Amino acid sequence: MSASGNHGSIWAMASNWALASTGPWIPAALLAMCAGILDWRYRRIPNWLTVSGMTAGVVVNTTLYRWPGLKEALLGTALGLALLLPFVLVRSLGAGDWKLAGALGACLGPRQLLSVLIGTILVAGVMALAVVIWKGRLKQTLMNIVHLLAALFSLRMPGHEVSLDDPQSTKIPFGVAMAVTVLVYGVGRATGNL
Repeated sequence: MSASGNHGSIWAMASNWALASTGPWIPAALLAMCAGILDWRYRRIPNWLTVSGMTAGVVVNTTLYRWPGLKEALLGTALGLALLLPFVLVRSLGAGDWKLAGALGACLGPRQLLSVLIGTILVAGVMALAVVIWKGRLKQTLMNIVHLLAALFSLRMPGHEVSLDDPQSTKIPFGVAMAVTVLVYGVGRATGNL
């Protein structure tokens, strides 16, 4: 084999490895950007986006990794949907955010989805703190936390003063937090920093 033939073979192996390691992040990043923009602007993440994102994640993972890729995509979807379902049921999270987590799970698989969800919680917390301070509701928010903790430790439900159905409660677009996290995590992986 000539030196140029060997060089071509190494280049092909390197490009295949790069595609396999970053391939699932491409649909995840596109899905996250679209969902983040729509959630920021309209406070909705449409079904056509989450279903197509989930389909893209399954197809990309199955194409790149065959049966193990399909398994990881389906496990990631199930994990994303299962972890966030309780929050949807108590109406603290929208169904679009829930389906977005499932679609990102299809793209990223369960391990990477867990990292993204943990990062999303941190980003959403920072966003919430900024909004609460900006709207001048820090004192009320701290009082609500005290009421929630008191109810938790006394094993009873909190009173009506702490309700998720309050129209004046501050809402954070969780899809935006997920989008920011996916993009930061994806750029970090692409540059070798994560």
